[in-house]
Amino acid sequence: MKRYRVYKEAYNVYFSTSTIVEWLPVFTTDIYFNIIIDSLEYCQTNKGLNLIAYVIMPEHIHLVTSNLEEVNLSDIMRDFKRFTSQEITRQLEKDNKNLLLAILERFAHKGKGNTEYKVWQDDFHPEAIYSETFLQQKINYIHYNPVRRGLVSKPEDWLYSSTRNYISNDETILKVDRFIEKIFG
Repeated sequence: MKRYRVYKEAYNVYFSTSTIVEWLPVFTTDIYFNIIIDSLEYCQTNKGLNLIAYVIMPEHIHLVTSNLEEVNLSDIMRDFKRFTSQEITRQLEKDNKNLLLAILERFAHKGKGNTEYKVWQDDFHPEAIYSETFLQQKINYIHYNPVRRGLVSKPEDWLYSSTRNYISNDETILKVDRFIEKIFG
């Protein structure tokens, strides 16, 4: 079984990671985090994405998601990355982040597609979640990512994570689908 792949027939719960090219720290202010948040909300409302857990780090995001059977996660992530790439580059231009733009422009010529800037690395590395234990491991990994990186001392202190959803029902950033017991039960 291939490790990073969306399976059409068996699974619809995935852990995935999307990374900015060269691990550039793009998500450093609210406006850049909000591009991701707004797009995830759109995917939840309009594309059939169920967001179970997330963390937005300065240079990458981790998600645990599920989706309706008739919806393909690869299509959702393709559209998500395309849209957020455009919005991120527009904001970088507006903020005169010329060094970042120059790097993103250099990578546009090395990757897939025909774009002026390449924001995301190719793929999103989906890993099928095959058990409740594995699901909990991935959620814990996501929630402790900011702590391991030294950005905060407690997971719930990182604003851009679903930790706060689970600990205190705080949905001010994003709503998550907390139906873990229904997935494998």
